Amino acid sequence: MLEKLFKLKQNQTSLKQEAIAGLTTFMTMAYIIFVNPMMLADAGMDHGAVFVATCLAAAVGCLVMGLMANYPIALAPGMGLNAFFTYTVVGEMGYSWETALGAVFLSGICFLILSLVRIREWIVNSIPMSLRIGIAAGIGLFLALIGLKSAGIVVASPATLVTLGDITAFPAVMAVLGFFLIIALVQRGMKSAVMLSILIITGLGLIFGDVQYNGIVSMPPSIMPTFMKMDLSQVFEVSMLSVVFAFLFVDLFDTSGTLVAVAQRGGFLDDKGRLPRLNRALTADSLATIVGAAFGTSTTTSYVESTAGVSVGGRTGLTAVVVGLLFIAALFVSPLAGMIPAYATAGALFYVAILMMSGLMHVEWEDLTEAAPVVVVCILMPLTFSIATGIAFGMISYAAIKLMTGRFSDLNVGILVIAALFLAKFIYS
Repeated sequence: MLEKLFKLKQNQTSLKQEAIAGLTTFMTMAYIIFVNPMMLADAGMDHGAVFVATCLAAAVGCLVMGLMANYPIALAPGMGLNAFFTYTVVGEMGYSWETALGAVFLSGICFLILSLVRIREWIVNSIPMSLRIGIAAGIGLFLALIGLKSAGIVVASPATLVTLGDITAFPAVMAVLGFFLIIALVQRGMKSAVMLSILIITGLGLIFGDVQYNGIVSMPPSIMPTFMKMDLSQVFEVSMLSVVFAFLFVDLFDTSGTLVAVAQRGGFLDDKGRLPRLNRALTADSLATIVGAAFGTSTTTSYVESTAGVSVGGRTGLTAVVVGLLFIAALFVSPLAGMIPAYATAGALFYVAILMMSGLMHVEWEDLTEAAPVVVVCILMPLTFSIATGIAFGMISYAAIKLMTGRFSDLNVGILVIAALFLAKFIYS
């Protein structure tokens, strides 16, 4: 049955390899189970209900992605989008969290429609190969910054924006050790290097008393405080339509960038640099957002942490299915899942960054019209702490540079439309 569903032999993989990849991906993104409820609780939502909604939305998204698109891409409520939900829509604009959920639900419907009519697929396929490489590398740098920040190696500074933190602190030391462990194990040919590193660092955290043992099994809280609580009565107001567009806009390009990055890392692109079954992957993402809003969480999207699983051999949707099942299991073993500290995954994120930046060797550095937009993406994505913003400036710079140098044949309608929309967004926002 597994062979028929996922074509394991054709993809030169095995049940064991896919299971290890799924566990690795889950361990690098399990933080969302705890971060998302804390952030949405600031919007007035029930913490326990959001915890359950987060797990269920992630599980449904992963299962649909694995079974429908057969890609090792995991989904969960997106970081950044949950901050926009809480601190902008509810905090600054003053809408209730129920109305914000309604906006997420409507944006999911829009995602689905755009996916079914292949507009999203057309948009993604319009991205030039150099920008796809730049997006993957930029996301790698973004992940590296997240890992360094979570370990306290890079901290905020009022004078220089960022600076070196206390590298002698336990989290920083453990993050560095975890990174070195991964490199050493990979060099020795161990495909489970990332997973082993995370487990070893977590174990050291327990031994040194930095990680508290909170038990293993607990019953999940009730989801009823957030289940089907979307309020659609205000989502068609002019101000809320802009919010719906913002959810749509950010998720569209976050997801597109993630799919490109994971596909490039896993070697899933065809001879023309396109991702087969892209429409199925986009549809899975759309359905996950709709279901997630119904459960009671912000936008569910594809996770770039999926590259961690791909890096250890994940090649089919079975990886995503394993991640989905682990999210379901997390409902009952939340104390155990919560024991994995951020610094245990920091080294993994930094290692993935190295893998994702390796594609830069394929950029035509002699052609400045191709190289310059790549550098723009790579620099602005981590420095603005936004995948979507990095993509936006990359698109705009690509179109502008090609137009100003007379390289009109390198442009297509898609890139011109996308660049114009991004430019309009920055001008009128």
